[in-house]
Amino acid sequence: MLQKQVQGVSIEGPSLRSVRPSHARDSDRALHATLAPLTGGLSPTALSLAYADWLSHLFWSPARRLELAHDALGRASRVTEAALFPAAPWSLIAPQPQDHRFNAPEWQQPPFNLMAQSFLLAEEWWHGATTGNRGVSRQNEKIVEFSTRQMLDVFAPSNFAGTNPEVIKRTLTTGGRNVAAGVHNWWEDLLHTVSNEVEPNPDFQVGHDVAVTPGKVVYSNDLIELIQYAPVISEVRPEPVLIVPAWIMKYYILDLSPHNSLVKYLTEHGFTVFMVSWRNPTPKQRDVSLEDYRRQGVMAALDAVGAIVPGQRVHATGYCLGGTLLSIAAAAMSRDGDERLKSITLFAAQTDFTEAGELTLFINESQVAFLEDVMWKRGVLDTTQMAGAFQILRSNDLVWSRMVREYLMGERSTPNDLMAWNADATRMPYLMHSEYLRKLFLDNDLAEGRYIVDGKAIALSDIHTPMFVVGTTRDHVAPWRSTYKIHLLADAEITFCLTGGGHNAGIVAPPSPKAHGYQVMVKQADGPYVGPDVWLEEAPHAEGSWWTEWVHWLTTRSGAMVPPPRMGLPDADVASLPDAPGSYVLQP
Repeated sequence: MLQKQVQGVSIEGPSLRSVRPSHARDSDRALHATLAPLTGGLSPTALSLAYADWLSHLFWSPARRLELAHDALGRASRVTEAALFPAAPWSLIAPQPQDHRFNAPEWQQPPFNLMAQSFLLAEEWWHGATTGNRGVSRQNEKIVEFSTRQMLDVFAPSNFAGTNPEVIKRTLTTGGRNVAAGVHNWWEDLLHTVSNEVEPNPDFQVGHDVAVTPGKVVYSNDLIELIQYAPVISEVRPEPVLIVPAWIMKYYILDLSPHNSLVKYLTEHGFTVFMVSWRNPTPKQRDVSLEDYRRQGVMAALDAVGAIVPGQRVHATGYCLGGTLLSIAAAAMSRDGDERLKSITLFAAQTDFTEAGELTLFINESQVAFLEDVMWKRGVLDTTQMAGAFQILRSNDLVWSRMVREYLMGERSTPNDLMAWNADATRMPYLMHSEYLRKLFLDNDLAEGRYIVDGKAIALSDIHTPMFVVGTTRDHVAPWRSTYKIHLLADAEITFCLTGGGHNAGIVAPPSPKAHGYQVMVKQADGPYVGPDVWLEEAPHAEGSWWTEWVHWLTTRSGAMVPPPRMGLPDADVASLPDAPGSYVLQP
């Protein structure tokens, strides 16, 4: 018992040691994990602090409040005048080019045009109210502006049957069948959500319709399976291509249907291709670290490739988070004198996280701690949280437009291979994701020379290997200006390629009449730096798919054609090797 003497009075009570700090922390973590489903995985503290910062500065700025009030009255007066004296459509305000909610011609008719314009004027006013307030921290301003925009989007007239002329027209022409179909779609989705099941798409089964390029699993460990793809022509380039995809996604985004498969395209152009397929972690892998991913992922795959194709340097390729990991591995290899890389290609991959787009709104100390507590309880960051975080960045395209189409219009989207892949989500181990968020996003250790590998710091400036770096114009996950920062970090020849599309569709861009087109320009290792805006003006435009540019780039850095290497490690029985796509990609 603990005894205290306070003003001569003896007080007895339980020992202070009986409430252990670790138990208190565990209780708090459990509470935060329980709150997560109610807040969408967002830290309520981070949101409240951001709004407190904004509101307090606005409170002590009466002139600013008066200015906003005057602006609001002016907008209301304009709407009233337009209602009394109708003018041409979109005379008050027009939707932004990227806003497709009001594209249909029905939105040009009264009263729907006035509804849409009123909403857009209110949206514009709130943008002005939440930005440009002196004293508010930049991070908090972005959080408030983004969160307010998300809340406003809920009330867009396009989201409601009674104020959406497209839905009204469909209801009249179908006699209400769209309403019945929409209710059926909603009930079907609700049952899947409650049961926590994702119904597989029968049109795109892994190993049957997608991920069908022939190959063998030639190496495996607790974290990866390494696939070697079969040659399709009699001779190949001597240098193999090793692809490191992100473990935030299944690898077969680069081996979708045959007409969409980058792997197939590479093999048809004479390259021996190896692909890393990551295990989908469970709570048992909660303590797998980012260093484990480097060692058992990139380095183990390089060792296996070197044993199968001895004496040849490797064209290493990384996509998204896989590209970040490849950059870490390449910097460590350069520091240690390991010269096994012939070239480095990065697809939509970041190495400096200071301008990582709206995703950084969710990365601050409060949010990371909250997310760590959620993962601590479960051992992993589950698939629903991963999908939700990306959907909220493009809620108009990925959430509200889908709900309007499926629940109000009564339509189901025509499935395609990319949509089927997108629904095949993965998890993230607790320790690895915590390290990734803190070391890379929060502290930016990789770009600033503090990231430790084997007890010593690495620097991306040690990389002297030629690089081909791809950014996409509409990337919400790895904005192209963020990927462009590799110019400031690596001491290498960099060929930067900017293509249309987003984080996934911009990369999965095979040659076709619908290809986005691209810009490309080379910076020599000792050449002067050109900023992204100047680069955008100066880089030549090219029609078609960037895949052709990349294959040409690889070819010019490869040797003369030779017979294909053997399939599998030297002591392997080829007939007994498992066929691609292997087993890890099939893990639910």
